[in-house]
Amino acid sequence: MQDSRKKVLIISYYWPPSGGIAVLRCLKWAKYLREFGWEPVVFTAEDAHYPSLDPSNEKDIPEGMTVLRGKIFEPYALYKRFTGQDKDANVNNVFYVQDEQPGWTHRFSVWVRSNFFIPDARAMWIRPSVRFLLDYLQEHPVDAIVSDGPPHSNTRIATLLKQKTGIPWLADFQDPWTQVDYYQMLSLTSWADRKHRRLEQEAFRAADKTTIVSPSWKAELEKIGARNVSVIPWGYDPEDFENIEAAAVSGFTFMHLGIMGHDRNPETFFRVLREISEEYEDFLQHLRLELVGQVDFSVQEAYSMEGLSEQVTLPGSVPRGRALELTAGSPVLLLLLNKQDNVQGRIPGKLFEYLAARRPILVLGPPDSDVANIVRETASGVTCDYEDAAGIKEAVLKLYQQYLAGSLQKPLRGEIEQYSVRNLTQRLATYLDEITDQ
Repeated sequence: MQDSRKKVLIISYYWPPSGGIAVLRCLKWAKYLREFGWEPVVFTAEDAHYPSLDPSNEKDIPEGMTVLRGKIFEPYALYKRFTGQDKDANVNNVFYVQDEQPGWTHRFSVWVRSNFFIPDARAMWIRPSVRFLLDYLQEHPVDAIVSDGPPHSNTRIATLLKQKTGIPWLADFQDPWTQVDYYQMLSLTSWADRKHRRLEQEAFRAADKTTIVSPSWKAELEKIGARNVSVIPWGYDPEDFENIEAAAVSGFTFMHLGIMGHDRNPETFFRVLREISEEYEDFLQHLRLELVGQVDFSVQEAYSMEGLSEQVTLPGSVPRGRALELTAGSPVLLLLLNKQDNVQGRIPGKLFEYLAARRPILVLGPPDSDVANIVRETASGVTCDYEDAAGIKEAVLKLYQQYLAGSLQKPLRGEIEQYSVRNLTQRLATYLDEITDQ
């Protein structure tokens, strides 16, 4: 019964009808926490400007669970007006994906956002949310708080609540704060950088427990002062695949799902494909590249320069159910890591859905990364450095020969079950028990 469960307040900007991967972490935790003795109460934003929408995510919200929504002001309407975007356009990820070479208005807008909206564009949501939640908690006490960042406005709200109430707090990070691989893209002034680092340290001191998605990033947080840090990786939900019918994907297809920004541009991969096509005359007849989601203009230029435009399909963003169908049906899944410092710890959430689909994976990124370790442990594919043309060529040709023979490998099922979100939510519940039983 609900009355026998402890209560946890989950602070998450991303919540249905949000689409994308970021919403899934807290949503899946909320889905399974009741099984492990915790009743979730979610606080999220009202009428938020999400980059994508997917109402189908609402099916995972537990029946009868309390969802609180706080009004939010976000500067995206001003950004769209200043840069000339249509007011009804979806909010793009301004740091990752552009349709064309960004002009001065875009660069100036990013500079303003980075230096005046700290920790992020939801900064004006922090104080009203703290006031709202303090009033709510007086009438509806909880046993613990969980925050999920980024956006680190979530983290800041939780920091202030912890300081004012003393409620045990678990600070979760999908990405680190100042250690994240894209931090250098923010064009921060020294003043803004100091403020980010001060707020980050304040959060570390206040949190009773810190969790993050990868071992490398755990080590990075510990180096800068975070205490009691553990890893809760992204995962996959087996229930998402129960009624999925694999899409009929023809040809020797490399499927990439999600954002393909300028810092994930696989120019060497495209060049290798062109070189292979010159050596194997039937190769282009079989080759397909399906890039599902937002694709930066620089990526489109790169494959066009190698003469691969006819092999590329750009479906744009698709609903989550369709994305899973494509994942399950693709001959080969392509996973790209950012070309940034500190990328060793970046484990994209889609990796685990790739694993659940049991399709071979080609990863482009550091061979010593946490992603590469998981791919090796699960026998699910191969990792090549972005610029390792010889390694990429060897991997592609091996996959091509397997494709022609009808023998593309599948990951080891037993090795991926540890990443089910039910198991990972049990880990979260254990940490919540620890900080509330002290």
